[in-house]
Amino acid sequence: MMQTFINLIYPKVCGICGEISKEDICNKCKVRIKKWQRNKKHIYLTKNFTTHMYIFDYQDIIRQRILEYKFYEKTYLFRSFVKIILNDKKICGFLKSYDIIIPVPISKKRKRQRGYNQSEMIAKQIAKQTEKLEYRSDILYKIKDTLPQSLLNKEKREQNIQGAYYIKKEEIVQNKKILLLDDIYTTGNTVNECSRILKQAGTKEIGVLTLAKD
Repeated sequence: MMQTFINLIYPKVCGICGEISKEDICNKCKVRIKKWQRNKKHIYLTKNFTTHMYIFDYQDIIRQRILEYKFYEKTYLFRSFVKIILNDKKICGFLKSYDIIIPVPISKKRKRQRGYNQSEMIAKQIAKQTEKLEYRSDILYKIKDTLPQSLLNKEKREQNIQGAYYIKKEEIVQNKKILLLDDIYTTGNTVNECSRILKQAGTKEIGVLTLAKD
């Protein structure tokens, strides 16, 4: 009853076009987003993680929606992103090859300012709907309030995140296959640094899933 009342006041909308819709992404936009949808997987030999899968090219309306979700309090958009991820068999197969999913953390200061961690919301819901994939947000912490990576060049990005992350409960990740979830992959420096300290803690394998790749 309460949910019905809420829907009357705040009707559900498609996360892409913003039109009222019974689904988090309408049928028209399911077709529309194929223009940017890639679902590509890359293998890396020179990074601290082995695999990166991304869903979209970071362009046009996809870029706009991710920025709105991340910076402009449109938290409801996480449902649309989760729906896109879980509706793809290739990505679901990728998810099932890991033991634990960890969202890339943001600093306490940034979380207070924003009110939420955009990656946490998506990772938590994915774990709820993926068998045997455990969600943990109590292992990896950001202890340094860094400058936004988007404002820096490649060299300064690497320097910016050095020493920014910390691990607690190392025993939980030992000999486990860990999947890091983040919103945007540009140079990969952030997830590579997170992977480095997970690797030092004894993680068996590390993969990365992002909404988009710039």
